Amino acid sequence: MNAISKKLLIFLIPVCALLIAAWGKITNTYTDWQVYGGSVANIKYSALTQVNTANVRRLQVAWVYHAENNDTKRMGPIECNPIIVNGVLYGTSARLKLFALDAATGQEKWSFDPADSIANKTWHRRTVNMNRGVAYWSSGADKRIIYTAGPIAYAVDAITGKLIPTFGRDGGVDLKNGLDRDAARMSISPTSPVMIYNNLFFVSGEVSDATPGGIRAFDVRTGEQKWMFHTVPYPGEKGYETWQDTSAYKRMGSANAWSGFSLDKKRGILYAGIGSPSNDFYGGARIGAGLYGNCIVALNANTGKIIWHFQTVHHDLWDMDLSSPPALITIVRNGKKIDALAQGTKEAFIFVLDRVTGKPLFPVVEKPVHTDGVEGEQLWPTQPFPLIPKPYARQKLTLDNLNRIVSDSSYQDIKRRFLSYRSDGIFTPPTERGSIVLPGYDGGGEWGGPAVDPKTNILYVNANEMTWVLTLVKPNAARWRTNLQAGMGLYNQNCMVCHGTERQGSGDFPSIVGAEKKYTEAQFLELLSTGRRMMPGFNHLSPDEKNAIAAFILNNKTEQDKKYVGPITQTTGPARPGFNSTGYNKFLTREGYPAINPPWGTLNAIDLNTGKYLWKIPLGEFEELKKKGVPPTGRENYGGPVVTAGGLLFIGASADGKFRAIDKKTGKILWETDLPATGNATPAVYSVNGREYIVIACGGSKWGGKTSDAYVAFALPGK
Repeated sequence: MNAISKKLLIFLIPVCALLIAAWGKITNTYTDWQVYGGSVANIKYSALTQVNTANVRRLQVAWVYHAENNDTKRMGPIECNPIIVNGVLYGTSARLKLFALDAATGQEKWSFDPADSIANKTWHRRTVNMNRGVAYWSSGADKRIIYTAGPIAYAVDAITGKLIPTFGRDGGVDLKNGLDRDAARMSISPTSPVMIYNNLFFVSGEVSDATPGGIRAFDVRTGEQKWMFHTVPYPGEKGYETWQDTSAYKRMGSANAWSGFSLDKKRGILYAGIGSPSNDFYGGARIGAGLYGNCIVALNANTGKIIWHFQTVHHDLWDMDLSSPPALITIVRNGKKIDALAQGTKEAFIFVLDRVTGKPLFPVVEKPVHTDGVEGEQLWPTQPFPLIPKPYARQKLTLDNLNRIVSDSSYQDIKRRFLSYRSDGIFTPPTERGSIVLPGYDGGGEWGGPAVDPKTNILYVNANEMTWVLTLVKPNAARWRTNLQAGMGLYNQNCMVCHGTERQGSGDFPSIVGAEKKYTEAQFLELLSTGRRMMPGFNHLSPDEKNAIAAFILNNKTEQDKKYVGPITQTTGPARPGFNSTGYNKFLTREGYPAINPPWGTLNAIDLNTGKYLWKIPLGEFEELKKKGVPPTGRENYGGPVVTAGGLLFIGASADGKFRAIDKKTGKILWETDLPATGNATPAVYSVNGREYIVIACGGSKWGGKTSDAYVAFALPGK
């Protein structure tokens, strides 16, 4: 070999190595599941093909992991979408334990219980809250999991499961601090995982009505807060003029990105869907369009500065939070590729926007809506309606679509009740007589969000088609003379919306009748402060107000008879509403079925290039109706789908507790199995040592029935 050949060879070897590495990155796109939702684009897509339409019927259980050692007492659903990094699966239990498993066998490597590890720290409370996933970050030998439990963001060594003491205070950051408010009165409990970009992680979370829902960035190494985007703008910030009350930024709560984030890493843009401002159902104390409530926002990930926003509901009075982060896609328009995002909503709309500018890529029109609300309310005169795609759930209940598969007497009962309510379609103003909400508080689309195949730009989204009834009542604080009167009034203002007019529970929220048998006064007061599961803490209430609520709910006659000495006029937090909701009340038949005709849950396939539907099927069924020959009706569903290059869509979600594989081209169910309990979670798809796995958390549902602490992984038969 001559000198020239040697020089050429020396030059070509590193070039070829770079090309091979680059090709590896291209071919490995979407082949792992290292981020919640499969990727920072949040499209829930896997490029794996080992399990496909030809062999999916051969799927079998590969392993089962019990996150709480089969102890399921007083345990809620598991909604976690686990991540898999270097053959290790990271997830959380219903009690928020963090664990690491061998992803091929399900064998535990370590577990971390925040309550045990820092039980003596005053900034931790033993709470049971929802957690939908965790995040992974590494730099050299430093590998860590960032996850939240209650109000604390933890940094845990991904190899050992030990807290990293140099992060925050002894390994944790108390998220109640840094909100420009009195931390002692704040209540925050993130439900969705943080998003990581370079050396920053981003968080918002579930908050109380008095806690601002700002989006914040923290240093992933130290836990230091770097910036906060005010979702209720401060003076001088864009959007401040959309609030008639110029002091809203000082006291308003919520407007939070509780559903998480998506990220354009190339451009350094963070995307989030924001929830509604407080209070949910009466806006007389927050008149105006109310930015950035119910907005899709695009933020500079390095600085937190807003790039653009798009509001999907003006002056929301129906709890129509943006319940999932947008899916980042690239669509084809007139032969040209456009970087875009697709945002599903509880209203069953899909907004397709230019990812860089926020401009709609399909027509969106502002349509007039009803504005005759209750006293003191000022509804916004128009709302945005995307013309394409069409809504993926019905938006108006009429006599013609009341449930007719029940008995005639049951039908006559729901007909009588229906005629007593107001039902003018989507955005019907809340009323004292009762207003039909359709889609309901749980969608349309919910927190599971859609999945998108990036090769075809077909979006798959599961939806609920349940009717609910929103009824308002007017409080009277002037009559609060005793703890009993004050407790009843404060219950109506703070608790009735979830637990009902008679403490009987409403929607997915439990009855608290007989709470005195479960809690001492001290335990109940702590619960009011810390929150639990879907319940936020109520730290904006004064000690006297909490004592009055405790006296009422715990039926403490001695305390009830005492003179109420707490405040009548609110001095902190959002203004008390002029009207309160009586609860999250589903409109059901006597038999417990939805008052609307089926389908009650659906799965939809929509081409985002054209906006056209490819197919729609019912998702889920009732066994007792199936035995009577009733075709599949669909059922309520929580959790999302995953779509794969193998031609499949995997989804649990449905209240019937089944896990299904569906042909993504046709909507045909190819395989289904019963889970140990309902899988109200989004599956994860990954490969270890050349074998493809599909795993889902099966904790049980909000609708009762079996509970479990199991993660179940499926695979084709091994060799």
